[in-house]
Amino acid sequence: MSKVILIPGLGADCRIYKNIDLAGYDLVNIGWIEPDRNDTLASYAQKLIDHYHITSGSIVIGNSLGGMLAIEIAKKINLGKTILISSIKTAEEMPKSFKWYRRFPLYKLMPRGLIGRLGIFVKVVMGQMSAEDQWLFIDMLKHTPPRFAKWAIGAILHWENQTIPENVYHIHGDKDKVFPYKRVKDATIIKEGTHIMILNRAKEINQWLKNILPL
Repeated sequence: MSKVILIPGLGADCRIYKNIDLAGYDLVNIGWIEPDRNDTLASYAQKLIDHYHITSGSIVIGNSLGGMLAIEIAKKINLGKTILISSIKTAEEMPKSFKWYRRFPLYKLMPRGLIGRLGIFVKVVMGQMSAEDQWLFIDMLKHTPPRFAKWAIGAILHWENQTIPENVYHIHGDKDKVFPYKRVKDATIIKEGTHIMILNRAKEINQWLKNILPL
């Protein structure tokens, strides 16, 4: 049975994969571990490799931040496949606004626990979703460790990756407001897909995965 490692995005946990059909695979759900203050996405990826015993030949699926971490894992060990959903592969695919946020790091002033109180902005940033999915996403936000959230924002903004490992697959929505698709290269595009399409466009994503994952 093939091992599939699932990495969620910032403000989420592996419940974000609830509509993704991975029956028949040995699933490893990644939970956030405490980062060191000076960790980068690359050094944090090594911690995930060590903590979860991610080995060569594994399949890693990453959503949003999880996709960026999946890329860093694939740079360190020879993964069977690296699959990105609503994420980016290199710094060139970042929104131009990220450069401004690096110069003026207002996120450092973010009060402890603010991430968990941002539920009102979920639909604005993530896109339209059902009441059930909105409740789920807000609940995941509330349970995101505040220290991890602040660290992750900084690590994302300062990610400078230029390398795309082998066997990388990427699916993205053309209505993604977090990572605008016009900056994304070599991805399968889902029309009307938002940053939260892993929840509300799972049917298309599952069909795409069937053509990628081994039987």
